[in-house]
Amino acid sequence: MPKGRVEIIEEDCKSCSLCIEACPKNVLAISNIINKKGYRPVIDVNAEDCIGCGICAMRCPEAAIKVFREE
Repeated sequence: MPKGRVEIIEEDCKSCSLCIEACPKNVLAISNIINKKGYRPVIDVNAEDCIGCGICAMRCPEAAIKVFREE
């Protein structure tokens, strides 16, 4: 199975949870910290399960997620 890695731009995240719902591997969750805009950004809680599919990034309306595929 391919490996991937997500990078979340926390200051741009508005906690809409669309990426969390879209992730087939349950990699993402809402954090307990609050960003500068007053939102609780998404974090990767199961980073080792990421397959780099990019669905989370496609669903993010703020373009706050970057996905990298690793060999």
